[in-house]
Amino acid sequence: MQKATVSIVKTPAGPDFEQIYAAVKQSLDLIGGIEDIVRPGHLVLINPSWVAPPVEREAGCITLPEVARAIADIVKAAGARPVIAESSAVGVDTEKVIQSSGYRDLLELGYEVVNLKATKATVDLPAENGIVFNQVECWELVKQADVIISVPKLKTHDQTEMTCAIKKLKGLLTDKAKKAMHQEGLFDGVIDLLSAVKPRLAVVDAVVCQEGVGPVFGKPVEMNLVLAGKDVVAVDAVCARLIGYDPEETLLTKNAAARGLGVMDAESINIIGEPLEGVTRRFLRAIEDDPVEVEGFELIHGEAACTGCRNTVMSALIDMRNADQLMYLPGVTVVTGKAPLPADASPDNIVTIGLCMKDNQTERHVKGCPPNNALVVKAIIGDRAEVKRMYAEESLDKTD
Repeated sequence: MQKATVSIVKTPAGPDFEQIYAAVKQSLDLIGGIEDIVRPGHLVLINPSWVAPPVEREAGCITLPEVARAIADIVKAAGARPVIAESSAVGVDTEKVIQSSGYRDLLELGYEVVNLKATKATVDLPAENGIVFNQVECWELVKQADVIISVPKLKTHDQTEMTCAIKKLKGLLTDKAKKAMHQEGLFDGVIDLLSAVKPRLAVVDAVVCQEGVGPVFGKPVEMNLVLAGKDVVAVDAVCARLIGYDPEETLLTKNAAARGLGVMDAESINIIGEPLEGVTRRFLRAIEDDPVEVEGFELIHGEAACTGCRNTVMSALIDMRNADQLMYLPGVTVVTGKAPLPADASPDNIVTIGLCMKDNQTERHVKGCPPNNALVVKAIIGDRAEVKRMYAEESLDKTD
């Protein structure tokens, strides 16, 4: 069987556009260029990560505009039409991300930069052999594209351990579909999405990454790397190893490989450019990032608790700390992963989390797989205070 190829290219520290363009061009040349997937006249959707503010380069939150611009220039040189398009997280104004980052400058330079939420037209795309969804609701532009290129920012993630080429495809969904994916099952739902949109290429912005409680408030890590590959599963597998994971630990990668959508085994991937062992750095995982401990609060994870619920609860507690709301934790018990409800705690004070607890849920149950952080906070606080959204601008009722 022919191996997948993934390239790793170093950039200088604090690279400018010319240096980033050179790294992107080299990363694509090393995997054979794009002429085999991009034809003259093609509409090519370049899909960066615009999850939410902060948009500062040093924060490592969104894909650097220079990376998207470099890909657009290379696509245009191949005779195709590049369109840079994305939608931010639920409740986030994508236009504000564009306007407060370098993507507004790209618009002024004549590049097509599209806020998918402003296009409104939606379409259902069939998900081949879907487990959670037989079809996914995307934007019309996604269907129109001849080629989709995933251009993620490499980060740890507070629900999925890592976000890279596969996870970032959620930006192609409508907000309604994003919420449904959390309710019905993120770890298989995202793979249904992958099977529906079929990205042909991934180019990873690993110049400034995030570790800890990503994808927005993690700690910046300067890696000065660009990675590329035409097998997005292989790209994510290499990125997992790059930041200290076994790909088996990153369930999106594992599930995508299990469905035959790409390869993740090291022996099935040819890495060219920089040797992986020379650039590897173990990232701080979300669950390790300054955990919250409050006397009188109990957290019980059952054997069935996956990283989704474990990390989501942890991230929700950090959100409460950042919002100065830890005073609402004493007396509350949170239970996940099919754990039995503690006999010594009042059912009124037990919050059950996730799909695994549906058969043993309390009145303060939060459904989802995994649920949204804000819904976990709401279940803990109840009517005692208003949930403070960390980066979304709409109310909780509107967005979740």
